[in-house]
Amino acid sequence: MTVMTASLSARWHDLLTRCGATADPAPYAEDLLGRWAEPQRRYHTTAHLAAVLDVVDELAGHAEDADAVRLAAWFHDAVYRPDRSENEERSAALAVRALHEAGLAPELASEVARLVRLTVGHHPAEGDRNGEVLCDADLAVLGGMPEQYAAYAAAVREEYAFVPEDAFRAGRAAILRQLLDLPALYRTPEARERYDAAARRNLAGELLLLGG
Repeated sequence: MTVMTASLSARWHDLLTRCGATADPAPYAEDLLGRWAEPQRRYHTTAHLAAVLDVVDELAGHAEDADAVRLAAWFHDAVYRPDRSENEERSAALAVRALHEAGLAPELASEVARLVRLTVGHHPAEGDRNGEVLCDADLAVLGGMPEQYAAYAAAVREEYAFVPEDAFRAGRAAILRQLLDLPALYRTPEARERYDAAARRNLAGELLLLGG
């Protein structure tokens, strides 16, 4: 077991126990970490999971239920096939099934599923503090240092290696333009201050490289 996997397993155990699980957290950790380590993943890996959890911890004071957000972070890309469009819905269904089985409250499982579905478009409603934290944490990579952003963009391209270059460039450019057109990439004050300016520079730079 790697150091990262061991650390994530411990974080999961603490989280599930804190949330009132009546089942042993270990098998759920093994299943989830196995999913996050599937071979088709290049960006949506355990490293991404750990990074999102770290940012959720940093923004936790903004959330109404930080542990619900942490659970949603664990599940938000638990089902991931780059050639499929229903990943978030299948991840949300997995969350409901697993959390019910683990003995967590149905209301908590429903909130986790709702949050997972928000990562389709990263557009939480105004005042949705849990959704704001999860979406900001998931998009924090956009505001990294230039070399970090370049590594992220390269990993995304690897995940979509089956897509021809021209089609990928057109689709990726459209996504980047949609992000740049948003009035606010980040919803929490801390994330806006920390990531927004760098994210816009990174997105614009990649768009330029794509010829968009």
